[in-house]
Amino acid sequence: MRLLIFIIVLSLSYTTTAQDGTILQNCPGVGLQPRSADFEPTGIILTYFDRDSLWVYNIARNSRYPLPDTAPCGANCHLSYDARWITYLDANTRIIGKMRLDGTQRTPLASNASEVSWWSPERLLIWTPTYDAYIRDETSDERQPLDVQGVISVQPGGLWGVLLEQQADTFGRYLVNLEMRDLDWLDGRVFLGAELTLQNAMDWSPDGEQLAFIAAPGLGSGANVPGAEVYLVRPGDAAPTQITDFTSDYGPVRINGHSPSELRWSPDGTRIAFWVTPLDAAESRLHIFDLNTNQTTVYCDFTATESDPNPPRLIWSPDGTHISFGANVPGDARGYLLLVLDTASGVFTELSTGIYPAMGRADVVAWGLAP
Repeated sequence: MRLLIFIIVLSLSYTTTAQDGTILQNCPGVGLQPRSADFEPTGIILTYFDRDSLWVYNIARNSRYPLPDTAPCGANCHLSYDARWITYLDANTRIIGKMRLDGTQRTPLASNASEVSWWSPERLLIWTPTYDAYIRDETSDERQPLDVQGVISVQPGGLWGVLLEQQADTFGRYLVNLEMRDLDWLDGRVFLGAELTLQNAMDWSPDGEQLAFIAAPGLGSGANVPGAEVYLVRPGDAAPTQITDFTSDYGPVRINGHSPSELRWSPDGTRIAFWVTPLDAAESRLHIFDLNTNQTTVYCDFTATESDPNPPRLIWSPDGTHISFGANVPGDARGYLLLVLDTASGVFTELSTGIYPAMGRADVVAWGLAP
């Protein structure tokens, strides 16, 4: 058993990076805009327009249609590295396969699996219903087992993971080397804060080199630590780096919601998108942190009012210029809309109406390229 003093030292270990000035505001003041006939970028957005299956929304054609024999999958449908394939659950066989974004070229991948994603462009990370995990090639059944007991997230293209470990009456999160777990003190573990509701969102960068995660300011824990901040850590780092200071800018805030997978890296790995909700307010605004400038931008032409327990799921366009999501606009009787933010102009565009909360949330599943 590890010494308590070691846990305490790790709990207090973190660094900060100052942002270049105050939070930038991108607020054109034009409200929601209608879709133009030549809207770009194009591609295919997968979402739900009923409770039964995945739907295609073809941006260039401004058309939509259901994909037969697919089941709603929430965050368990994963886009390939080239944004041309998506994993899906066959509604009849319960086999997880892959298909093009328009539903063609369907290929089975794993029959005894609860989740399948691309660990690298050619290899798959497969989780089983018994919460084991292994890596294998798409076209081979030769498996590389992973030691994932207590692990909730595995590094893309690498062998580090996020581990939950009990500490008295709470659980702590650690970044650990999965190959070194049996060597106790040599597993390279880094403390990531306590596992607390509303302070546990995370996401790996597309290249797997960095983990963005949410924790209380200063990696504190417990009910007496209000608010949340965004941190970064690389496998092998001695400590995480705090990259936001919303407590100083807004007072205590909540970042995203209950879902631990709701931070969202841009495809090129230079920006991180998330919702910020002041604890004394009921409205969330979309923020993006830019790693190149160390600045955060807030987009204020749209406010999400349905953010409990989770705000809308954010999905980047393949070229990293836009972000899509589904939301119910306040004072609008049309239900949930498919909205897109142009991150350069700050303009929010309405692409379609009628998104359906198939799994309790009217979310976008993926944005990929047409075949």
